[in-house]
Amino acid sequence: MRSLSLILALLLPGVSTAQEAACGGDFSAFVSGLKDEAVAMGHDAATVDAFLSGVRLDQRVMARDRGQAIFQTPFIDFSRKLISQDRLDRGRELAERWDEVFTRIESDYGIARGVLLAFWAFETDYGTFQGDFNTLNALVTLAHDCRRPEIFRPQIFAALELHERGDFDPSRTTGAWAGEIGQVQMLPRDILENGMDGDGDGHVLLKTSAPDALVSGAKMLASLGWRYGEPWLQEVVLPADLDWSLTGLETTMTVAEWERLGVAAREGALDDGRLEASILLPQGRGGPAFMAYPNFRVYFEWNQSFVYVTTAAYFATRLEGAPVYDAGNPNPGLSGDQMKRLQTALAERGYDVGAIDGILGAGTRAAVRDMQAQRGLPADGWPTQDLLNRL
Repeated sequence: MRSLSLILALLLPGVSTAQEAACGGDFSAFVSGLKDEAVAMGHDAATVDAFLSGVRLDQRVMARDRGQAIFQTPFIDFSRKLISQDRLDRGRELAERWDEVFTRIESDYGIARGVLLAFWAFETDYGTFQGDFNTLNALVTLAHDCRRPEIFRPQIFAALELHERGDFDPSRTTGAWAGEIGQVQMLPRDILENGMDGDGDGHVLLKTSAPDALVSGAKMLASLGWRYGEPWLQEVVLPADLDWSLTGLETTMTVAEWERLGVAAREGALDDGRLEASILLPQGRGGPAFMAYPNFRVYFEWNQSFVYVTTAAYFATRLEGAPVYDAGNPNPGLSGDQMKRLQTALAERGYDVGAIDGILGAGTRAAVRDMQAQRGLPADGWPTQDLLNRL
């Protein structure tokens, strides 16, 4: 579940320094190195040679990896682009069609159907478009590139293992540009670790079987730390005198403590007062406000894009019956170029904002909140032209 041209920062187990360094250079030599490593791992040499014999660099993959400006879009605009009435209607129809599967998932894993429906919708439009990139070419291309070889190199060997099981065709298996496969877009290693036969036919077919894809996705969420039966996100109303520096994912308090500060559910009631939660302001104090429960953080285990994660979590609440959020009247944000200037200024002051990419991620938000507090501004983590001018 890591597609939609998303920013990949997958938190996979670490690999050796030698593997991290094995990237770039002559492509043929790089492939030869993959073959040698696979054989050293115990794979049959003839199988390895056949598996990698036709692999090619895919420049389309590199273009998609470098072109991710969509994540510079503010939450309100981004969510309105992704969430349509058609997607809501189809999601509810599919919830009924696969009611038995979702009921089983809710019982076995404690994951609400809206959560998986939202991923299914955003990743592949409920399975209608799963990507047309050759998966092996995509994985090898991204492993050869030296930006994140430690993420993608292990996926090549996982794909080889799937191939040995008869579940991966190096010439025909296709998916997303970053190597994900199936209706909820899982990387080969995730398939090995979490692939489930959801329809009882004895096979794990994530491209053609909705039950297989949904149950596998649920198992992966559980393996990433999803807490059984707990909420993930809820829209809230905040008091005008709230200490805005308390907002953001860096601060957690119990629901009961937030309630004592005047935070209330926009509709219904807040969840268990003993749960830890944070207050999320995607576009500052003038825009929508959400309470983020522990399960919200699980979303970041496969995607570091703040705007994507928040939109996916919010859409899941809509599919569970929540109303459209109150968009409010947020202050105008910064353009992509302005955001890069802001990130540069913050980095020069010692803040870890990650890449200077014009994307307002969690690191940049935390730095903005700190700088706002230092300058006597409402510390809501939403950068404005005024803050940029002051820096």
